[in-house]
Amino acid sequence: MAELPGGGARLPELLATGWRLWEEVDAGTEPSSGAPAVQEKVRQGLGALRQAAAMVAELELFSENEELEEVASADLRYLAVPALLGALTLRQVDASRRREHLEAARAHFCRFLQLCRAYGLSAAPPPAHTAAPGAEEEEEEEKKEAGGTGARGPAAQRSLLAMAAGRQAKIERYKQKKELENRLASMRTFVDSGQADEDQMREFYLLQIQKWVNISFEEIESIDHEMVILRNRDAAKQSSAPPHGTSRQVRAPLKPFILTRDVVQSKVFGAGYPSLPTMTVNDWYDQRRREEAMHGQSAPQKPSDTADEELQKQQQEKKEEEDDEEALKKARDWDDWKDTHPRGYGNRQNMG
Repeated sequence: MAELPGGGARLPELLATGWRLWEEVDAGTEPSSGAPAVQEKVRQGLGALRQAAAMVAELELFSENEELEEVASADLRYLAVPALLGALTLRQVDASRRREHLEAARAHFCRFLQLCRAYGLSAAPPPAHTAAPGAEEEEEEEKKEAGGTGARGPAAQRSLLAMAAGRQAKIERYKQKKELENRLASMRTFVDSGQADEDQMREFYLLQIQKWVNISFEEIESIDHEMVILRNRDAAKQSSAPPHGTSRQVRAPLKPFILTRDVVQSKVFGAGYPSLPTMTVNDWYDQRRREEAMHGQSAPQKPSDTADEELQKQQQEKKEEEDDEEALKKARDWDDWKDTHPRGYGNRQNMG
């Protein structure tokens, strides 16, 4: 049932390996999802789960024409193989192949939801693909036309109803997700210890599948939003890229100008300030730099004899000040007086 005649790894081992690697990647122990150790786990997990998916298809464990009661309890866990493949595919960080990874992950999630719906584990069908480029513009034009002809009410009402339904579905999925996590946590101890019987194992696998149903809907919605962003980015790059063989021309700076309500009014009342600018800031800066350069070249140089005479004159004045005995005596007396009379001496502030 779970092993091909060709030998090699058994199906339970492949599923357990892929599931364990997914839990390690999802736990986020590494600082970045692009770390080599994380990407190596993603690569190994994808390899194990792809082998498991091929074995499930070859063994024909599931069919959309059978009932859930016809599936063995031990085989129910293999329903989650496409969902695990989609989750690990999203963890690849190759930017050049991001759109390819998104499309592959979406296909895995949709395949999982189709199987679950066939077995009655999911009531809602997989979400349809997002609108192709250009469909959004057509929808906007239809809305504008409807608004102009007075039929805006029904279209707006349908949009509001769709938004309200989507919001309510998210709330229900969130509540169901929390409830499933609590029930899975309480049952995991019995399953891991081997004390659970067949009915408990079946219930445990069904709860895990229900959890992945909610995750798949959330991931598909996230994928559709990211695909729209990638399409808009590519469209912006194509529109901003210059045509092939053309070079960007350098345009001359614009002359300053003023906008007035009327030419006659501007002539009579003026511009509102002294005058219009006649040059840009860069032109003024270039003109000042040229003038300073010309002034520096034409400035007369002082002869060295004049500088020597001024230096000798300063030295003579300094020498005369040092030789003045009266000035020296006065400075020394002032220093002595300060030694015996501290600052504020004799100032009694009218205290008597």
